[in-house]
Amino acid sequence: MSNRAVKWFSTLHTVMYRTTRGRIGHRLAANDMLLLTTTGHKTGAKHTVPLLYLHSGDDLVVIASYGGKPNHPTWYQNLLANPRASVQILGKRRQVEATTMISRERREWWPQIVEAYGDYAVYQSRTTRKIPVVWLR
Repeated sequence: MSNRAVKWFSTLHTVMYRTTRGRIGHRLAANDMLLLTTTGHKTGAKHTVPLLYLHSGDDLVVIASYGGKPNHPTWYQNLLANPRASVQILGKRRQVEATTMISRERREWWPQIVEAYGDYAVYQSRTTRKIPVVWLR
């Protein structure tokens, strides 16, 4: 899928999710979705994207796959520059701080991630970069 199409679908998903407080857009591909709002690393503007997420107690886990493209998604680059962000799950918003999982954590989580959404294994096979897995705490 082209970058333009990805951006269009992401924007549509975000609008529907926000407008309905997650009643539309909270579930996709048999998984829960959240809205992540980061601060642009170049512009300083707020950017929101819908992402599949997993739970670990009160912590959240998101995957910077970008469909296996060679570069990290912009939202991940934004978190590297400024790890403070916010998430919306259904109608509730909260502040989070992002950290990238270390290798051991990622190895432990990767089977659960692929079990939740098998295409992540396909995405990893498409790229030479190690797809980052991110804690949102």
